[in-house]
Amino acid sequence: MSGRSHVLNRFCAIAAVLAIAACTQPVPPQPKPVPPPPPPPPPVAGNPLDHDLPSYMRLPGIAPNQVPVRVGVILPFSSSSAGTRALAASMLKAAEMAMFDSGNHDILLMTADEASGGAAAAKAAQQLLSQGAEVIVGPLFGPSVAAVAPIARDRAVPVLAFSTEKSVAGDGAYLLSFLPQNEVRRVVSFAAANGHHQFAALLPESPYGEVAGSAFKDAVSAAHGTVVDVEHVAGTAGDVAQPSDAVVKSGADAVLIAQGGVMLRAIAPTLSFHGASRDKVKLLGTGLWADDPSLEREATLEGSWYAAPAPNADEQFVTKYRAAFGTAPASLASLAYDAVSLVALLSAGQPYHRFTQAALMDPNGFAGVNGIFRFTPDGTSERGLAVMEITPAGPVVVSPAPTTFQKKSS
Repeated sequence: MSGRSHVLNRFCAIAAVLAIAACTQPVPPQPKPVPPPPPPPPPVAGNPLDHDLPSYMRLPGIAPNQVPVRVGVILPFSSSSAGTRALAASMLKAAEMAMFDSGNHDILLMTADEASGGAAAAKAAQQLLSQGAEVIVGPLFGPSVAAVAPIARDRAVPVLAFSTEKSVAGDGAYLLSFLPQNEVRRVVSFAAANGHHQFAALLPESPYGEVAGSAFKDAVSAAHGTVVDVEHVAGTAGDVAQPSDAVVKSGADAVLIAQGGVMLRAIAPTLSFHGASRDKVKLLGTGLWADDPSLEREATLEGSWYAAPAPNADEQFVTKYRAAFGTAPASLASLAYDAVSLVALLSAGQPYHRFTQAALMDPNGFAGVNGIFRFTPDGTSERGLAVMEITPAGPVVVSPAPTTFQKKSS
């Protein structure tokens, strides 16, 4: 912010009238606001899929002049991992539930197998495009998105994927996933707004740690804070003493711990042992903390903050899913529900011209199971998150999740 202009007072004689007038320095013109960057150009489609063909998939009973909303779904249904297969099955059920909840009887879900990614995912995309898919939901993993995206881009078909690998986003590939960048940015900005300016981080030696570390530095810079230390922790609880000691000695008044589970429960008391008491240092966390109810029993974490979707935001979705399928949904099933709900929302209009970049990148965003979200120019998603504080009675909201992306008028 610029300093206030100094007012220069001087006495001026006006004609023959004896008077004293205060004259001030002219106020310089205010700089014009910098306009936002223009949206990225739409992906270049070499062979756009832009009209209906008789060869595209149809269901019996559909009138010849009616064009269904063909939605391709790519998930790892035949993965070698039983857990991944179960996740894919749950996400498909959530997608089907969204289709029925939308009330749009023109939506046609067409599935294909991501398998182990790479060539299999590319083949799945080619299959769905040959059947007339005008939007693709999935795949789940980054390498699969990288294989699918250029094939879909050539046909001008957007991809609503679930990977957390930022590098595969953009040029028609949009990530609905829960990205650590959003969580880090939210909790750091909240800490800065509440008087914390010297930031340090304890990060795992992993791809997640690399992503969280980069987001941490960007978030601290945006909040006009200072990064005083960044330490990396190996994969065992016995390796936390040295980096924890270094962080405490750095003089940080806020420490981001991008860890969960056993490692978090080892780091928090170690920081306290080295002198990072609750009245001196605020501990900050990511969405990894939200998945561990045992953290409320860790006294050294009391008063800590972390960013996550609003508590019980998905309660209605979970209840409906359980009623429909007799079991709880997988943790990422809500993303598939949101993807198909978004497709249903945008399905009005001319077939093969409705899922445009402009429609998908509506700056007002969309309402999802876990709160509001919108796509950014780089193809990732921004989410409205709450900030939670750990207390002996459980986590409590100290900053509610926003319900709109519109800026408050001053």
